[in-house]
Amino acid sequence: MNNHYTYFLILGLSLAGPLILSFDKKVRFYKKWKRVFTSMILPAIFYIIWDMWFTNMGVWGFNEKFITNKFVYNLPIEEVLFFFIVPYCCVFIYECVRSYFPAIQQTKVAEKILQTIGLVLFVAALIFYKRQYTFYTFLFNSIFILLFFRFRSYFKGFNISVFLISYLIILIPFLVVNGFLTAIPVVVYNSNQHLGLYIYTIPMEDVFYGMLLFMMNVAGLEYKNSGIIR
Repeated sequence: MNNHYTYFLILGLSLAGPLILSFDKKVRFYKKWKRVFTSMILPAIFYIIWDMWFTNMGVWGFNEKFITNKFVYNLPIEEVLFFFIVPYCCVFIYECVRSYFPAIQQTKVAEKILQTIGLVLFVAALIFYKRQYTFYTFLFNSIFILLFFRFRSYFKGFNISVFLISYLIILIPFLVVNGFLTAIPVVVYNSNQHLGLYIYTIPMEDVFYGMLLFMMNVAGLEYKNSGIIR
């Protein structure tokens, strides 16, 4: 296989399972495609701009051996697709948990956990402000969590308990995919711009980078679902 298709192959394999299972009779995820795809747009724009900015600053870069070298400004086309494929897979898992475990209720404990994560990340962002990846990942997470609770009425269907459980499940495939991307490596990080704490070859910040991406997409979907009988 041509090594230049490595990133494409990783994305394709990531999408294959959720795409096929989207036709599961209990989840019927395919019937939600219109709302899912439209809710991806704003988070994708935010992440693509963020990615372009960090690539320009040298916070991370891409190994030309493993990409097709077709770019949108300074981002490989595969990286742009990442912000649609990964959210699709994540939201699919969220909907599976909702469909198969409808008894999971929104709880005060779940709310407190998410609020605590936001507070801890905000404090950590202030402490590690010199590390660009750490600072902005933690800061953006904490701001979004704050805004989410401030405008909670717009996301009535957002079940925080389901979100947290889903994310724990998502971490397994997310870390596997990121493990390939960082071990090969397809994506190369500037070690001066993060804490230097790793899960295998994955910077720890990626866990919260992914969490924010997931939360923004679920919030967007639940905003669109508001007023819709599920």
